[in-house]
Amino acid sequence: MQPILFTPYKRILFHVYQHGNPQLRIFRPDWFLTLVKPGVEQPPDTVQFRVSMVMTKYDIKNYLEKIYNVPVADVRTRIQYGRSKKRNHMNQKSKVPDYKVAYVQLGKGQTFTFPDIFPKKDQTPVPGSAEDLHKKFMESEKQRLKPDPRKGGVTDWFGL
Repeated sequence: MQPILFTPYKRILFHVYQHGNPQLRIFRPDWFLTLVKPGVEQPPDTVQFRVSMVMTKYDIKNYLEKIYNVPVADVRTRIQYGRSKKRNHMNQKSKVPDYKVAYVQLGKGQTFTFPDIFPKKDQTPVPGSAEDLHKKFMESEKQRLKPDPRKGGVTDWFGL
């Protein structure tokens, strides 16, 4: 009888690689973890993920510890039910699919800050550059298009 091995990457059982067969085997995880920026302020040691509906708390913990070497203290999950949409033009009801959200509390002393993907650039343009000329032009256009305070809010096309 061949030995059976369980890995944290797949939840299925498979046979151990036997010599003599020239094929190479790569076992990739069947799941995905999507890092989500939380809408509500979270503690600095908590990270929010959107995960597959079939993943359990133990699968999430093993996934992060084995693949990414992240120390995990606790995992909390909840299922977010998708809202039902109104009927469409063919009188069919539609529904947004459900998904699972995982809140991962990191190990002691670990903190997480969401990465700033689009950092703000310095907004001061160099004098004489194209950005500076564009900014001056836009300011003069805004000044030119301001309504005349003497007309009392009546538009120009009214002809007063």
